[in-house]
Amino acid sequence: MKIKICGLNPNRDVQLCIDLKINFLGFVFYEKSPRNINLDDIKILKKYNKNQSFFVAVCVNPTNDFIKKNIIDNFDYIQLHGDESPQRVTDIKNLGLKTIKAIKVKDETNITNHLDYKDADIILFDTPGMEKSIEFPSSLIKKLPKGEKYALAGSVSVNNIKNISKSGVKFIDLSSSLESKLGYKDHHKIKCFIKRINEIKY
Repeated sequence: MKIKICGLNPNRDVQLCIDLKINFLGFVFYEKSPRNINLDDIKILKKYNKNQSFFVAVCVNPTNDFIKKNIIDNFDYIQLHGDESPQRVTDIKNLGLKTIKAIKVKDETNITNHLDYKDADIILFDTPGMEKSIEFPSSLIKKLPKGEKYALAGSVSVNNIKNISKSGVKFIDLSSSLESKLGYKDHHKIKCFIKRINEIKY
């Protein structure tokens, strides 16, 4: 199971996640978000030895100028969480970045939208609530494409991860379920979740 934790604090959370071998560490660049980080915090990320973890810049409709100044050379992936078109995803990838494209799923018809984004390295299926904790309907989880290219977000937690894994999901993205308060990751919850993941037999 691949794991991405989103909305991390560059000072507080990163070393723990690296030590726990979290695959993808997400940092939010979206001013409306309580998890938004300061551009100066990018400098802090450079001090870490990432080992086998990847750093992800989570953006909403970023401009080329923003990407070139802040993302390229500092992050391994850019996650596109806005209304970026397939061509826009391709253009950003051509700048030299691996891309994660978020697909907002309200019903089954939205799932097929991922077929338009063939150039995205990873497809993230999420609920339409942006950073609001909305549970992804279990009936739709079973209809998602299978494989490590496809990730699931939306109220994934220690309580439902076993059932989610039984649905064939191989890649999960968590944020709010690992917080003690909005925008503040709880290290105990992170450790408990990883322990639970390790207990599940696939």
